[in-house]
Amino acid sequence: MTDDPTGIREPDADCSKCERLVDLRHSLQKDQPTWFNKPVPSFGDTKAKLVIVGLAPGLQGANRTGRPFTGDYAGDLLYATLEKLGFSTGTYDCRPDDGLELKGCLITNAVRCLPPQNKPVGAEINNCRPFLTTLLEQSPHIKSVLALGKIAHDSVVRGLGAKLKDHPFGHAAEHQIGDLILVDSYHCSRYNTSTGRLTEAMFEDAMAKAKVHAGL
Repeated sequence: MTDDPTGIREPDADCSKCERLVDLRHSLQKDQPTWFNKPVPSFGDTKAKLVIVGLAPGLQGANRTGRPFTGDYAGDLLYATLEKLGFSTGTYDCRPDDGLELKGCLITNAVRCLPPQNKPVGAEINNCRPFLTTLLEQSPHIKSVLALGKIAHDSVVRGLGAKLKDHPFGHAAEHQIGDLILVDSYHCSRYNTSTGRLTEAMFEDAMAKAKVHAGL
C-alpha cells in the first residue's frame, strides 16, 4: 500500500492482487497510454464525516481521469447532488483539475481497479476490501457511510465485521453498525436513472439521510 494525498492508505499503482484486473490494466496502458489506468485513490475531505462508497472505476470515468466518479454520467448526478447538499466548493467539470473540493465527505470505491464490463467477481471484491476497511477504521471523524449499490453495501457490512442477513440492502435503508450509520442507495448509474429505478429525488433523499447521520 501507499500513501495518497488524502492521507489514506491506498493500493500501490502496480497492485497485483487480482490477475484479471491487472491484465485489463496492462492492456489499457498500451491502448490508452494517456489515461490514468491504475487503482483509483479516494477523493475528498481528509476529515470527512461522511464516506460515499461506489462500486468500481468506470472505463471512461475514473479509470480515465483518476478521480472517483469523474468523467461519466454517474459522476454528473453524484457531484450535482453533493453541490446541492452543500458538500462541495468549486464547479464539477468532468476532469480532475477542475478545482472541485469536497467538504465533510470523501468518495471511494469498493473495488479500486476497473473490472471488465464493470462487474468485479467475488475474489476481486474480497481482495480490495482491506483498503475500505482500513479507511473506515482509521478515519476517526467518520459518522456515516452512503453505499451506492448492493456490492458497495455488502463490502461495507463485511468490512465492518457485521452479517449481511442482519443488514439487508434496500434503497434509503439505514443500518446501525457499531458507531457508524450505513445508508443505502441504488447506484447513480445511467442505467438505473434511465429505467426509473432511481430518480434524482430518490438519490437526494438517501444522501440527505446520510448527511443527517453525519451530523452535517
